[in-house]
Amino acid sequence: MSPALALPASTPLRVAIMTDELGWHTTALKRALAARGAEGRCVDLADCRIDTTWAPHGLAIPGHGRGLPDAVIVRGIAGGTFEQVTTRLGILHALRELGIPVYNDARAIERSVDKGMTSWLLHVHGIPTPATWVGEGEAHARRVVMRESAAGRALVLKPLFGSQGKGLRRVGFVRGRHRALPPMSACHRLAYLQRFVPQAESGPGFDWRVLVIGGRAVAAMRRVSRSWVHNVARGAKCEATQVPDAVAALAIRATAALGLDYAGVDLIPDHAGGALVIEVNGVAAWRGLQSVTEANIAGLLVDDLLQRKMALAARTVVPGSGA
Repeated sequence: MSPALALPASTPLRVAIMTDELGWHTTALKRALAARGAEGRCVDLADCRIDTTWAPHGLAIPGHGRGLPDAVIVRGIAGGTFEQVTTRLGILHALRELGIPVYNDARAIERSVDKGMTSWLLHVHGIPTPATWVGEGEAHARRVVMRESAAGRALVLKPLFGSQGKGLRRVGFVRGRHRALPPMSACHRLAYLQRFVPQAESGPGFDWRVLVIGGRAVAAMRRVSRSWVHNVARGAKCEATQVPDAVAALAIRATAALGLDYAGVDLIPDHAGGALVIEVNGVAAWRGLQSVTEANIAGLLVDDLLQRKMALAARTVVPGSGA
């Protein structure tokens, strides 16, 4: 890459908030950026493009002329065809290659969005997580369900890509009887099966959502529900809590295992008095958590971006970028 040119000291930092939806989260981020003398602009990745006639960087980012943002916060990536999503992630990859701090970057988001890769990374890093099976073989998936059911255990069938508790099903030994795996066509011919972790029958169950930013557990809550699904979007109640140190440490390790700058880590208590990591969310929402914590979460995210993440990359742009 050609020698970079420093921005004038009077130029405010320009942060692109990549999102396909405007709302509470983007407003909070823009407000936090403005309070720190930076400018936040919402950009839909679907509107970005690779254009190699735009020398030298070859990217067109709406709202930035022929230049580039100084940093990027990824708030949302719209669904689409495989080709569309690949191109949108490619824009994020390209920005990182150009030295633009991307928070979280495409590599980390890919790991967290793919639940199979998340489970594998947690496993190889020695982070306790429920037993998991992922594959395209229907015969093998049915054998797993039958074997677990015979042992008196249930499994959760999850979409490989999904959020907010959508599309979850219990199979195996459920409520005293065997529940078979549905046709594989119902899960796009790929089964993600995770051993179900039962909780006490005497009252509502719960899990923990721990928000990790820059290697620190900065806020947490209990998500309480009489349903076995504890997502806020599915009606779970948010409760303020101080998680045990061991639980916070697990959340921090899980975030690091996926290479995330920040993450919403979901954990559930196990029967040994510890916890298991269920999911690691690389584009985590925090509206529910904000309702039960005094911490300014948007401010913490922006501070980590500006003070830590940007310290890893010079505040520069390539010649000809229009800055």
